[in-house]
Order: sequence, then structure tokens, then C-alpha cells
Amino acid sequence: MYEVDFPDVVQRKATLIKNKQELVELIGCTDEMGPTQMGYLCGMDYKLLGIDLSEIMELDNALREIGINTACPTLLLSEVVLTYMKNESSSAVIRWAADRFSSAVFVVYEQIRPYDPFGQVMRQHFAQLNSTLHALVRFPGKEAQQKRFLQEGWEECLCVDMNEFYVRYIPEQEKQRIEMLEPFDEYEEWHLKCSHYIILCASKGDFIKYLPFTPSPDFYINKLSIRDPLRLSVSLCETETENPHLRRFAHCSALVAPHTVVTTGGFGNRVGQHARLRDILLLAKSGSVWKSSSIRDDDNLLTERMFHSMTALCDSRCLILGGRTSPLNPITNILCLKCDTGGGGISDARLSLKAIECSGTMPSPRWRHSATEVIYRDQKYLFIYGGRSPNKLVLGDWHFLSLRDYSWTDIPVDGPSPESRHSHCACTWKGGALITGGLGIAQVPLGSIFHLRPTLYGFVWERIEMISSVIPRYSHTAHVLDDKLILLGGVLIHSDPIPEVTLIDLKTGQSFDCYIDMNPVKWPLMLHNHSSVLLAKERQLLVIGGGGNCFSFGTHLNHQPILVHLPEIR
Repeated sequence: MYEVDFPDVVQRKATLIKNKQELVELIGCTDEMGPTQMGYLCGMDYKLLGIDLSEIMELDNALREIGINTACPTLLLSEVVLTYMKNESSSAVIRWAADRFSSAVFVVYEQIRPYDPFGQVMRQHFAQLNSTLHALVRFPGKEAQQKRFLQEGWEECLCVDMNEFYVRYIPEQEKQRIEMLEPFDEYEEWHLKCSHYIILCASKGDFIKYLPFTPSPDFYINKLSIRDPLRLSVSLCETETENPHLRRFAHCSALVAPHTVVTTGGFGNRVGQHARLRDILLLAKSGSVWKSSSIRDDDNLLTERMFHSMTALCDSRCLILGGRTSPLNPITNILCLKCDTGGGGISDARLSLKAIECSGTMPSPRWRHSATEVIYRDQKYLFIYGGRSPNKLVLGDWHFLSLRDYSWTDIPVDGPSPESRHSHCACTWKGGALITGGLGIAQVPLGSIFHLRPTLYGFVWERIEMISSVIPRYSHTAHVLDDKLILLGGVLIHSDPIPEVTLIDLKTGQSFDCYIDMNPVKWPLMLHNHSSVLLAKERQLLVIGGGGNCFSFGTHLNHQPILVHLPEIR
């Protein structure tokens, strides 16, 4: 094994090795060879070499000097290395390796997709570290990366992003082991990061047909090559003052009165720091301006919950259910929130919040579930479906809460049950509920749409049959307008490029993928972990919050609400 890095890095690494007896014994010896500034360290089967890779002739001579045999089958590993070099220098390394080694595989791990919102956040992160990703702009995707290696002399080249690599090439037993190491609930940022990193394998000589994987053409859905996507316009939601409490994710919003929206929970800005939130945010339209105010929950009923549900009912109530503080601490209470605007707008608005005592057998605690108002025999119920819990990564059960007397009620449900899921979305349609997307048992986004349809004797599950497939997604929002199902945002791992909106005609099964014109938005617009409210009369979606906390790139939050303008589709 030959390891090459900058001379100063190699010198520090060599010092660490020589000061650790276990490592000294592992590599056999710690004899230094060559000029001191090179930081050479040679063991029996391990050679550590300090050279700037852009000095390609110096690299070639040094490797020859310490005995590399370029006729031997060779594996070259580059873990986020080439992209930090200027493109001319990194291409020279790729070309040199193709020329020098007669039989080899070159494996590269680095970034792609610089232009979508998460890609912009990623680029900003590395720019702040003064570590420009040179290859990212010139070689922004898998095809460009493959073409580069083929042009530089490699005979075969394949490439997958890390989502496909994890789903298809990590053994199930190993995935289960990894997923049980510690509580984990940052699915969105995990999948988004994986979609922005690739593993590329280029080969030549005897290894040309022995690449370690074969990308699956069935893994990706590219509907946009079949139909020209629609383009939707957006506008910034004009607010009276900038309210930092509007910047949050994993929250809930509900329309409690005309042009009056209540938002609870989530993770965002609190006293200049990022934290879980327990305030109530009121947003009301006055003329062309939306006014916002934050109301404290002095009784501490809300707690600092995330990934809960807040369902606006037909009689001005909102029911808040479930959620969590940490993945080990689900929230069990059910709250009723009422808003009385008094006809005077936000200044006269009065909110009341009280805990609800329910009779019957209460469902197990959960978050990332859905809660929807449905009607059975002229009675209204809250339908709770799916989610996850501390003990189960995916739940597939459902429950009915009577909205008349707050009793948990058994109602017969027929038909094949949907696959267990969390982070899906539900909305009311024809007295029942539409369930869309979500993450399934395999932690892969789902593309199915189910209708819980009321009957004379209960409900029945029916799958909505589509003319064309719907791109699987989760962490999205959904609404129904004029029998059209609107899917906004979400995280997708099976498609590139990503349509921000999908419109589905529930009568015909025809779907239309739509891009959003991002020009009015001057910051990366994150359409996951957001909330949205349908303004039916204006044919608009009011989008509040969105973003996440990436373990690599920090917290990224949408700066202010936006309005998505919906087209007429007949």
C-alpha cells in the first residue's frame, strides 16, 4: 500500500504512527527514506509518501524510487482528493495513472450536483473552509465524471451515487447493524448528502470487466425526458417585519381562519441559537402584507416537539398529536388549539391551548406520522396513520379518534393495507384520506398513493392507479384542489433532476411534474421538512420554513415564507 499526501500532513501522520507501538508493529518498521521534507515512511507493506499530487513527474519518480511495480494489478483510491486540485492538475493525475499502470481500477469518492439547493449549501460550506471544489462545476454529474475518465485513457467507467450504493450494495445484515448503532432521525439530510456524493470506478487491462458494481437502470426514474415539465412561479411572502421564528423545520402549520396560519414546534432560531422550539407562531394577512407574532406557551403544554401533527378541523379547532424531543423521547399528550381572531386581525387574535383527555386504548407514541379528518356515518374522526417510534423504525397501524367525545374508536377497514411508512403525507378527500409517499420498511422512498375511502360499513383501502409513475418521495406536503393532488417538495433518491411539484389528476390518473422558477428566491430554497398551507381562493401554497441540520454542513433554514402559484390544469 502506497499512501500519498501533502508533505506536512505526511510528517504529522508519520509522527503519530511512530509514537504508537501497535502501529509500528503493524507496518513492520518505521525506517525513513529519502529527503526529510518528503516525509517518507516505509514499512514492509506500507509506504507513506509526502508529495503534492500536482507535481506529477516528482510523484512518478518517487514511486519508482521506493519500488512500486506498475505491472502488478493495482487499486487506486481517491477519497475527496481530485476535486480540491485545479482541473488541469487532477486530469493529469487521472491520465498519468491510465498510462502508468497496465492493469488497474481507479475508485473515486467525491461530490456532484452543485446547483440544486443542497448543492449550493454544500458549495458554500467548502468555500467557507477555503477548500474550493474545482471539479464540481466542470464535472457536475455522474455522466460528466464518467466521460472525463474515459477521455483520459481509462477503458471502462461506471458511477453511482451513495444512495444507490447504500441501497443496492450494502448487505441487509450490515445495514441493520448500522441502523441500530444509535438513535437516528436525520433521514432527509442523510439522503440528500448521499445524492450529492458518488463512487466512481474506472478500469483498464485485466480488470476491465471486473468492476465492483453495475449501476441499475431501474433505480432511477427520469420522467422529465418523456414530458416537458411545467414551470411554476413563486413570490416571496411579504412580511411586515423579519421574524427569525419563521426559520424552522420539522414543524407544523395550519390554516385556522381565512388568511390566518398557526405554526407550532420544530427546530430553528431561539434567542440567537439553534434549538427545538415551543412557541406558537401566528401569521395573518393584512392587505398585501403578512404580519407575524410569537406567542409563548406559558403552561408548557406544547413542549419542544418536532415531527408532530397539527390538524385543522372544520370547526376551527386544531388537534396537536405526537412528535418527539429526541428519538428516545416521544410526546404522548394530545392538545386542542383554538384561535379567535375577533374580526380584528392578528392584533386581536386570541389563542387557547388545552390538553385533551381521551377514552379508550391510546395508540403507541409516535412521530413522523399523519393525522387527517375523515367522516364515517356523518361523524367526524381524526385518522392517525403510520410514523415511527423509539422501538420501531416504521409503523403501519392506524387509529380513529372521535372528534365528538375524544374516544378512540374501532372502525372496520377492508382492502390490502399500504406498506408501513413514516414521513409520508395525508390530506382529506371525499370524506376519506389520501396517503402519499413516505419512507418504507427498507428506508427507501415510496411512490404509491392510497385512498382510505368511506363505505357504509367502515372504510376500504384503495390504491390510486396512475397512468405514469409518480417519483417516490418523502418529507413533502400534499393538498387537494379541484380533484387535483398537489405534492410539494420532499426528498427523492430515484430521480435526477428533481421536480419540485407534482400535480396528479385523481380522476384520470395523469400526473404532471413541475419545476419552480427560483429566480425570485436569493437563497437555497429547501422544500423538505417544511409546512405548507393551501390558499384555495388565490390558488397559492403558502410555504413556511423548511431545511434541516446536516451532520456535515450544519443547519440550513429557509429565510422567509414563499407563495407558490398553482396553474389551472383541466
